[in-house]
Amino acid sequence: MNIVFVEPGFPANQRRFVLALASVGANVIGIGESDEYTLDDELRDAMSGYYKVGSVTSVHEMTEAVRFVQSKVWVDRLEATVEAHTMPAAQVREAAGIPGTSVRTTWLCRDKPSMKQALREAGVPTAASTAADHAHEVWAFAESVGYPLILKPRDGAGAKDTVRVDGDSELSHALTDFGSHGSTSIAVEEFVEGHEGFYDTITRNGRVVHDWTTHYYPNVLEAMRTRWISPQFVTTNRMADSDFYREVAELGQRVIEALGIETSATHMEWFYGPKGLRFSEIGCRPPGVGCWDLYSASNDVDVYREWAHIITYGMPEHQMRRPYAAGIVALRPTANGTIQGYSGIDEIQGRYGEWILDGHFPPQGHHTQPVEAGYMANAYVRMRHPDYDTLRGMLDDVGQTITVHAG
Repeated sequence: MNIVFVEPGFPANQRRFVLALASVGANVIGIGESDEYTLDDELRDAMSGYYKVGSVTSVHEMTEAVRFVQSKVWVDRLEATVEAHTMPAAQVREAAGIPGTSVRTTWLCRDKPSMKQALREAGVPTAASTAADHAHEVWAFAESVGYPLILKPRDGAGAKDTVRVDGDSELSHALTDFGSHGSTSIAVEEFVEGHEGFYDTITRNGRVVHDWTTHYYPNVLEAMRTRWISPQFVTTNRMADSDFYREVAELGQRVIEALGIETSATHMEWFYGPKGLRFSEIGCRPPGVGCWDLYSASNDVDVYREWAHIITYGMPEHQMRRPYAAGIVALRPTANGTIQGYSGIDEIQGRYGEWILDGHFPPQGHHTQPVEAGYMANAYVRMRHPDYDTLRGMLDDVGQTITVHAG
């Protein structure tokens, strides 16, 4: 199978998808923005060809590049795994007659108000929401729904630029901020109280082949705005034993069908609280922040290779038997500035060495990243354990024991 892969060299994790495709026997042709000579030998060897463009988000340039490839070989698939690349890739697929995720499905997975409207029409429980092009529309929605509200870019990913407002003054300030950043249209949503997690899948022809359910501790907005918290996300190995996890999986399948997702990785956020299980949003692409590394470790299966096998052959190579739960704990620097050192690492290694997957500790003198930059922006530790509750306690202990000294 001949597969065109969008931007194999950046960000760094992209190479994992290319290597996985090559490992299952796919013929991979890369299109990216880097000069080919800057790619490492292993990555270059995994591709039979490479085409440089000025921008992988330029539909014109990408279409020209893909049509050039089509003049040499039959192209079976065009794959993009970065959120910002998904819409140009969908438009190029339709222009070049290549099967894959459609422009309509990509739009519904990126434009949050349209996404939620389509899902409400399909009977999927979700928060009230609207798309607002003018401030008066936001104020009208606030009057109708009440506070708290969530404001975010219509096509944003994760918690980036997402704000919660609890009253008129906060709403006025938030609208001013969005305007100052050039936002002409935003998504406004009812705040859904409850615990937050995500449900990730790899689908084939609209049916889930592999899936994983993961919990945030605490919820993302709080985690990304509070320095003293060492936030975690933990993927469970109890999916087969819980009515709740079956409900999450059923919700996910309904969303996939309603949005017309065929063969793709997906990343779906959900809340569970007083109003029950509620869908939040979905991306028609793999999750970020190393989630697939945790899923691989929790199953002793290379999830990147599983994705490649499904894309190439339409079937899984292995099943997810879930012998372990796995998670990450982010370790925040004590202040913005530069890393001055660490304490507590030896104690944690001594207590839990056999269960530690890896850790990342930027060197002394390295500049810190802001709290809102995410779970892998500074130091972190990743672990696994056969018992979910035991793992949670271990991750808590890591967050309380290791200090990232900075200033």
